[in-house]
Amino acid sequence: MRSSTRCERLRLAWAALSICCVLAGATCLVFSARPAGASARPWVWQLPPNVPPPPVPAANPMTPEKFELGRFLFYDKRLSGNGTQSCASCHQQRLAFSDGLPQSVGSTGEKHPRNAQSLTNVAWNASLTWANPLLTELEQQIPIPLFGEFPVEMGVVGKEQQVLDRLRADARYRRMFAAAFPTDRDPITWKNIVYALATFTRGLISFNSPYDRYLAGDERALSPEAIRGMRLFFSEELECHHCHTGFNLSASTTFSGAVFIERPFFNTGLYNIDGKGAYPPDNEGVKEVTNDPTDMGRFRPPTLRNIALTAPYMHDGSMATLEEVIRFYERGGRRITRGPYAGDGRFSPLKSGLVSGFKLTDQQRRDLLAFLESLTDYTFITDPRYSDPFATEGATNQRSIVNNAPSLRPNTSGK
Repeated sequence: MRSSTRCERLRLAWAALSICCVLAGATCLVFSARPAGASARPWVWQLPPNVPPPPVPAANPMTPEKFELGRFLFYDKRLSGNGTQSCASCHQQRLAFSDGLPQSVGSTGEKHPRNAQSLTNVAWNASLTWANPLLTELEQQIPIPLFGEFPVEMGVVGKEQQVLDRLRADARYRRMFAAAFPTDRDPITWKNIVYALATFTRGLISFNSPYDRYLAGDERALSPEAIRGMRLFFSEELECHHCHTGFNLSASTTFSGAVFIERPFFNTGLYNIDGKGAYPPDNEGVKEVTNDPTDMGRFRPPTLRNIALTAPYMHDGSMATLEEVIRFYERGGRRITRGPYAGDGRFSPLKSGLVSGFKLTDQQRRDLLAFLESLTDYTFITDPRYSDPFATEGATNQRSIVNNAPSLRPNTSGK
């Protein structure tokens, strides 16, 4: 298996997950159509008027009990095979649920070829992960970091029963699973773990940035620089908004009741190794799933919400700062002059026509940066509803981290 190509490994892993062969014994990840759990307390989406609710599978309705159970599981290192890593290890609240690494590292120390995307408003993502058009629901995606072996992330394979036994030995979990799944005789199962984690991550909502407040009518929420940057961002000259559009600032967005769902992937000219558009062999984008040569280097446009917190950038963390990203798009692609991946992405035949380059003055670049920084929602990264329930310091420490980082402080001056 290790000698297979990455494309073959991905197809095999996806097939294995689809037929539920990742669990030991008779336990399977079979997601039935029966709703998972009931609650006397209804779930209420707290959203701005311009944001429709996200899609929620009928088999896994939102409930407060499942959300709270999912929060505990999300932060619990006992959920990994060796007990050293939780979901939150790669999705930290203070970093808008990313991890700040160019490439994420799994529980066994194995490096992932890509970085951990932010979970900001993940419920509205039309597709999940960087480059897999087949993954469209959280209930599909969550088993992959749990049970995937190429690379190992949570490393549960072979230790499925051991992990379940850890949770069953905890009286608090016995109560929480029973409350979240009251009709199940034995509620502590892998299906219910996945459903609870999906419920928690689906509830990670961020619509309270200065930009949102400006849209809601608070003209002082954005500085003059950020307003000029916003106008640049939405101009046809820069064309940023064609890939980062709508209420979630991503063209790959859906919502409850959507009739037409777009799941775009773009080649931005980040690499052009052979002059024909080739990307590094372990990071070929959608091509790894479809085996279609024209899908080489195509990746999903992520939301730009909280983008100032989620460096480094691009799927492989190859750009350290937002200014570097802006200059990359100014040039219309990236030229690498030496090393194994040398090539000029500006001239890739597979590059999207939307990445054509443009010219900015130094002031315009600062304005655009000010707008991107205005997309940071400070309440999201300190909200106790999303915080680590096991931490003794809780949200107080997280607020301290933000307050001690001058570059991340919100603009409250109105200037």
